[in-house]
Amino acid sequence: MKSGMHGKIENMDSSEIQWQKEHEEMHRKHANHDGVIGYFIMMLTLLGLNTIFGLKANDCLDAGILFLCYGLYYGVLIKDLAEIASEKMACKIGYFTSDGLPKKVLENNICAICGDKLNLTGQLLRTDKDFDDENDVEAVHALSCQHLFHEYCLRGFVIVGKMATCPYCKEKINYSTTFKNPWEKPHLLYGQFLDWVRYLVVWQPLIVIIVQGVTKFFGLE
Repeated sequence: MKSGMHGKIENMDSSEIQWQKEHEEMHRKHANHDGVIGYFIMMLTLLGLNTIFGLKANDCLDAGILFLCYGLYYGVLIKDLAEIASEKMACKIGYFTSDGLPKKVLENNICAICGDKLNLTGQLLRTDKDFDDENDVEAVHALSCQHLFHEYCLRGFVIVGKMATCPYCKEKINYSTTFKNPWEKPHLLYGQFLDWVRYLVVWQPLIVIIVQGVTKFFGLE
């Protein structure tokens, strides 16, 4: 980020930001370690390598699934913490507001996320249809609503913060045209997968209750 952004971040509630960073880092490590451990345990079991250590296949598979579930849990938690942190930071240092229209008027040469000026001289101005060149540093990106942002500010706001709207006018961002590189899409797919996991966890108890009620009502026990 630019130096001006760092100066604005210092004026924020340092204890709150530090707490969010520490918890997000802790959960990120748990998610990575648990997911990798669970994956390797399951793969080694499927290859039959558990017999070398005299372990039962069922026990190894149960342990692998348990680690994977913990990894998914911490992954969902990280996603929520990152979204909350990015929204609060954008609200305090830029022009983003969580609800309603911004209270400050955005000038044409200002990034709405970090609040720093956009030096358009000699920089590549990218649009939603031209966002696949990685050779330029601090390039400027224009959304379909014609609002301009630093490229890496927008990447962090969309990928890390999981935001799907313009930081200034709330117009929906088209992921398919904004992120064309194949190495960027796994982050978006993983975020969508975590959303499905969240929905499953929330709705699963209700689904189980409904199924049990229907089963008892029709005497299908």
